[in-house]
Amino acid sequence: MAMNINNLSNNTQVKQKVEQQTQVKQQATQNSVSAEQSKVASKDSVSITPQAKQLGELQKKANEGSAVNQKKVEQLKSAIMSGEYKVNPEKLAASIANFEFKLG
Repeated sequence: MAMNINNLSNNTQVKQKVEQQTQVKQQATQNSVSAEQSKVASKDSVSITPQAKQLGELQKKANEGSAVNQKKVEQLKSAIMSGEYKVNPEKLAASIANFEFKLG
């Protein structure tokens, strides 16, 4: 005759119930953490200043447009090739000095 001491044959049932309780506790903890995070996240906000919007529009226009005025380049090329392009050394020196002054 087999004896059941301290309910040893139902050991797997006890383990299953403990595991189920642990899972329920973990899910409850995760749900409460998620609820807290959603409350915090709903309080955050972002606003863009009008200056930032304007800067974004200017950057978009700059990216769309050509960086080189091809017509002006062609005019300068033809003036140099024909010998019509003259450099004013005084104006060039003043421009270089002004540029250096602005840099530093």
